[in-house]
Amino acid sequence: MKSDIHPKYEDATITCACGNVMKTRSTRKEMTVNTCSACHPYFTGAKTMVDTEGRVDSFRKRYAKFAKK
Repeated sequence: MKSDIHPKYEDATITCACGNVMKTRSTRKEMTVNTCSACHPYFTGAKTMVDTEGRVDSFRKRYAKFAKK
């Protein structure tokens, strides 16, 4: 590898908006993120299921007049 052309790979601190702090290694010393695995709804189990049954029923009702019998 050529010398003096690669960025330094150092210890880094990632801070989440929820206050969670993670230590890792990166070319940037500090980073701030909006969500992390500690506060994201997918990882915490707080995600909500979308009710698609009502959408399907309304679609079928709306287009039933065009269905071939």
